[in-house]
Amino acid sequence: MSPSPKGFARREWGRLHTTVRTALVTRRWRAVPMTLAAVCLTSVFQIVQNQHWGYQPVQDIGSVRAEDPLWLALLRTPLSLFVPALDLPVWGALAQILLVFGIAEICLGRWRTLGLAYLATLAGTLYARVGIALGPDHPLGLPATDAQVVDTGPSAAVVGLAVYVCWRYGARWTGALVVVAMGVEVLVKNNLAGKEHLAAIAAVLVVVAVQSRRERRGPGQRGREPRPGTRSWKPPMMS
Repeated sequence: MSPSPKGFARREWGRLHTTVRTALVTRRWRAVPMTLAAVCLTSVFQIVQNQHWGYQPVQDIGSVRAEDPLWLALLRTPLSLFVPALDLPVWGALAQILLVFGIAEICLGRWRTLGLAYLATLAGTLYARVGIALGPDHPLGLPATDAQVVDTGPSAAVVGLAVYVCWRYGARWTGALVVVAMGVEVLVKNNLAGKEHLAAIAAVLVVVAVQSRRERRGPGQRGREPRPGTRSWKPPMMS
């Protein structure tokens, strides 16, 4: 007898739904202050960069290109998350931040969310340099013209956060679907953004692997008693 859709949904998203719903019911907007600030910051950047006087200042503080010096790219990367891409509708970036950053902030906390978002974005930024160095003939390579592409927006961070939250809350099928969707994106439209998404996923999966290993080893090590003859063994104290 095949499992019912309702049972699958409960197993896949039950914990996640309960956590998010409880936080929003009890704390409302206070549950996601960082997410709301990120939405406001992205909106401000969008308004400013579309003014004749504001485009260049936004580029100077939040625009990343692979041809830029590495130190400058690293300096601009944190704010680049919140600078919407000019060739994409801003409502898409705002919706991504509100939904995925909001869920992550509730489930992981604001600092872990920001840390993972930055890690995913940084992985994409560094991959662009490696891909251009490899060249277009390499499976992981990129054409030299991609060095001039403006690389901004929250998409790499959103993808990385989505995969991590799905793993942490047991939504394995959903997480796998995100990974497959990003792979299909690269096959259909082999561009810088798609490959940066895969780089972001790879970075987050490394974090997942390290944390999974620690969690598997932790209980066994905590429960193991030190043996005589080892450095950690000491005789009982006598008063």
